[in-house]
Amino acid sequence: MQAIPLPEQFIHLLASVVLLLSFAMLAQRRIRTLIHLFALQGAALVCSTLIVAWSSGQHHLYYSAALTLALKVIVLPLILYRLTDRLELRWDTETGLRIPTTMLVGVVLVVFAFGLAQPISSLAGSVTQSTLGIAIAVVMLAFLMMITRRKAVTQVIGFLAMENGLFFAATSATNGMPMVVEFGIALDVLVGAIILGIFFFQIREQFDSLDLHHLERLREE
Repeated sequence: MQAIPLPEQFIHLLASVVLLLSFAMLAQRRIRTLIHLFALQGAALVCSTLIVAWSSGQHHLYYSAALTLALKVIVLPLILYRLTDRLELRWDTETGLRIPTTMLVGVVLVVFAFGLAQPISSLAGSVTQSTLGIAIAVVMLAFLMMITRRKAVTQVIGFLAMENGLFFAATSATNGMPMVVEFGIALDVLVGAIILGIFFFQIREQFDSLDLHHLERLREE
């Protein structure tokens, strides 16, 4: 049996950390802790990108790691912290599903993600065989968090976590995207977060709450 190279072992470890953090985010109701977990997930992506850059010799990935560190570990969490403080948000207690049920659905989605990635993984290298399934699972878990939460802030964090899964798939499976594309995506995510922050204040001003159920009732009327 051939030994797995050390860089690939670290990538597998970090992929597991990213997946576990996705489950932790799915079960977390305290919003500030949810932002902490998102920042930790971004830090794991930074470490994974650095390892891929070092092992593959793709030097542009060092810039991607620096961009990820600045945006997803520092800037976006700070923006979210300020939003939660100014909006006085602490907990997201209203969910579409109970937490145990949500976690069970999450496990089913992980199994489905690995089955979905199996045809592609069997034709790829050893790193892609495991990380592609995890990346798809992270995207699905983030989408599950978006559709089961009521608060707008937690849904935005779910959207950002979904982008983390796509970024992890791009770096670990294909050695990253062109820098122009990565800068464009980073700019879109940052501008989107700022616009959604303004949107939060508008919702709070109109409905005195960030529960999107009020918007659904307004649409029905």
